[in-house]
Amino acid sequence: MAEGGSIEGTGNSAGASDGVTEGRTAVQLAYLPQAADTLVGLRVRERIKRTGLILRWVFLALWAGQWLLSAVGRGSIDVVSTVLFLFVLLVVWGYPRLQAAHVQRLVGWQGEYRATVSPDGITCRNDHSTLVQKWSLFQGYRETAGHFVLLSRDPNIMCLDVLPKRAVQESGGVDRLRAILDEHTPRV
Repeated sequence: MAEGGSIEGTGNSAGASDGVTEGRTAVQLAYLPQAADTLVGLRVRERIKRTGLILRWVFLALWAGQWLLSAVGRGSIDVVSTVLFLFVLLVVWGYPRLQAAHVQRLVGWQGEYRATVSPDGITCRNDHSTLVQKWSLFQGYRETAGHFVLLSRDPNIMCLDVLPKRAVQESGGVDRLRAILDEHTPRV
């Protein structure tokens, strides 16, 4: 292995391996996490799982039906019923945004994230931690206009990695990032 040698077993820390492994193909990202990034990831997860999306809309449809039946039954619109229906509508619309805001509170204080995406996997660092994820963790990824969203293999897709395209450090990096993702995990 003269060229592009492995760093396994060398005792190098994760910090020393940034961009060293397959230096020509590794892509560097640096970004401050934002609630909008998390919201994109949650929407992608919701479209793939569909269970939560269907349940929310069924819940909303039941409330709308109850509101309509009570209005038709009385011959007039009840204020309490209308306020409750509007509250349910607000909750159904706002639930993903509340989740994204909660995640932002969990990760936002950690500062800038620096991620390296290479053929070995994804290494993400901030001032407080380092996370190394191998490709076997992911069932696949989906590309949106401004993000790459990687989805974990577990049935509930509890782990999401959202890689914002704005975070790519060098020109041509988004295409290289897409090529690495295509090589190591399928599009879903």
